[in-house]
Amino acid sequence: MIMKSLLPNYFSFLNLSSISKCSISVTQSIAVISLILLLLYIYFRSTSVYLIDYVCYLPPDNLRLPHSHFIEHLDLYNLDKEIIDFHIKVLEKSGIGVEACMPESVHQLPPHTSLKNTQAETELVLFTIVDDLLSKHNIHPKSIDILVSNCSIFSPTPCITSTIINKFGFRSNVKSFSLSGMGCSAGLLSVSLAKDLLRVHKNSLALVLSMEAVAPNGYVGNKKSKIIANVLFRMGGAAILLSNKNQDKGIAKYKLQHLVRTHLGSNDKAYQSVYQEPDENGIVGVSLSRSLLSVAASALKINIITLGPLVLPYSEQLRYAWSMIRRKIWAVENKEMYVPNFKKAFEHFCIHAGGKAVIDGIVGNLKLRREDGEASRMALYRFGNTSSSSLWYELSYLEAKGRVKKGHKVWQIGFGSGFKCNSAVWKCLSDIDPNVRSAWSDRIHLYPVEIPVFDC
Repeated sequence: MIMKSLLPNYFSFLNLSSISKCSISVTQSIAVISLILLLLYIYFRSTSVYLIDYVCYLPPDNLRLPHSHFIEHLDLYNLDKEIIDFHIKVLEKSGIGVEACMPESVHQLPPHTSLKNTQAETELVLFTIVDDLLSKHNIHPKSIDILVSNCSIFSPTPCITSTIINKFGFRSNVKSFSLSGMGCSAGLLSVSLAKDLLRVHKNSLALVLSMEAVAPNGYVGNKKSKIIANVLFRMGGAAILLSNKNQDKGIAKYKLQHLVRTHLGSNDKAYQSVYQEPDENGIVGVSLSRSLLSVAASALKINIITLGPLVLPYSEQLRYAWSMIRRKIWAVENKEMYVPNFKKAFEHFCIHAGGKAVIDGIVGNLKLRREDGEASRMALYRFGNTSSSSLWYELSYLEAKGRVKKGHKVWQIGFGSGFKCNSAVWKCLSDIDPNVRSAWSDRIHLYPVEIPVFDC
């Protein structure tokens, strides 16, 4: 009887113990797997970067440089007639209109391109756009966590970001970076740096400032490759506010989807295509080589090889791949390479306004319609080549025209010395109100215009 009474209890104990051990083992396994999945999610997740808003600098009308004034300045330097004629020829073909502006120091006769005047130009542009952007969204300067500036030629001490911090009273622990010597593509490089920092520092705001100082860039020598820069570059700048805060998605204009950077600096021809150096008389200027357009096309092609698979539908990727196979494996040389239809990936295109030839060349290489280059041509016509900020004047043009709608994708393409090609893809998060004040608000109704060949 005693054995009968003990046996059930014994087997009951064994069963309970076994079940308990089994439950603990399963629970531990689930916990370990969950922890691994959580760690993988944290490691591989990509923090979204939102573009809350941006502001482009609008110079006052008194800083406009009509072509007649430009030629008057040339006469003061007692240049050879051949050199003056070359300036005029480049100006006629540049695609730049009579509203593009120069800083006050350049309007002086003769121009005063001192350090003090260059600093004044930089402060005028950046102080204006930073104040406009922060006040527009009621953001206190101490709320900015990351500050990035880019200005290629002008690199003062203290640096440009320090000047901004001093003026507006940013926090002492703001992460600040001043980029220089990176050319016209530096605007997207600054966004790239801010993006990387935002992915490390959570719940942060980043302010990106993009401009080029015109005052110290004038070349008064006789080398034609350096004269081109005299004609193309004008005054401008942009301030861009980025965030990785989830709560900012509702107020943001765009979400950054892709940013692809290409650098051809290892190639001597590309490296020397935009090059600052003294001429034989010791006069410093920036040379733009004859190979610049072909170098830009090569850089864009390499950039597209990386960007294409990220944005193009499979049908376009397959057609491009088949075209490459025909040329490389079967050596069908007479067959033109297929250019993917990027209209299937993007609604809008912002091509760096480096000059009319640059815009026309890229539009042609990408097989785009002429109207796809409209924003770039109009930005060049009204504001000139504003270097790294030109892409933002172009996007502002599209917004002012009421063309950017929710879900639309914008492709920004920047080119710069080095030689670099950078692409940014933005997805519009809400319909953009064309009536919001911008650099184009005062006369957007006058555009587009037919760009004339000026009679100088």
